[in-house]
Amino acid sequence: MAELIAPSWPAPPGVRAFVTTRAFGDMRRDGAGRARLGTLLPAAPCWLRQVHGCAVAQPDPAGASHLEPAADAATTYHRGVVCAVLVADCMPVLLASRAGDVVGVAHAGWRGLAAGVVEAALAAMQTVPAQLVAWLGPAIGPLAYEVGDEVRAAFLAADPAAKLAFAPSRPGHWRLDLYAIARQRLRARGVTQVSGGDFCTYAEADRFFSWRRERTPARMAAVIWLT
Repeated sequence: MAELIAPSWPAPPGVRAFVTTRAFGDMRRDGAGRARLGTLLPAAPCWLRQVHGCAVAQPDPAGASHLEPAADAATTYHRGVVCAVLVADCMPVLLASRAGDVVGVAHAGWRGLAAGVVEAALAAMQTVPAQLVAWLGPAIGPLAYEVGDEVRAAFLAADPAAKLAFAPSRPGHWRLDLYAIARQRLRARGVTQVSGGDFCTYAEADRFFSWRRERTPARMAAVIWLT
């Protein structure tokens, strides 16, 4: 089984990105996979202190690997600076310009999506959205992700069209399609080329860590950089 997943998307040649799987190892600070990851990257990643919000870090070569800002997305114009997020059910959203001059990644669980983390990452890239491409990485799938009325209400308050991403499961509960929400948010901002979104971390137990399935603290990593 492949230890890394390379996005299938129309990013330009100067963009490098991948997502680790559970076979690669736990990507937390003390996890076995983090040291391995370093051998595949041009520099230590800009790790984030993820808080399920919408703050965006913009690391530069001088301080990229020494800081751990409270943020749930990162973007950079600097070549060789690696943006990274940790995931285990929440969705990594990879972003790149068609010109190959800026990249980004967002950690997008339901709270981050509702807070606008994808929109914040797009804004930080300072590029016409139609000139960006996106890839939706491994996340909990719509058949496995049950949420309550309050989650649905949070999304519908911002955009009534979000109702299409919810399917009733039992009284007061809904199946949420994170991928559908992300596609809605991206396209509403003008990003027309959106790939990926065909994984389920919960169902694919041999391939992915899943907080909801295992209550595990182990994490996978999504990384992106410019060569």
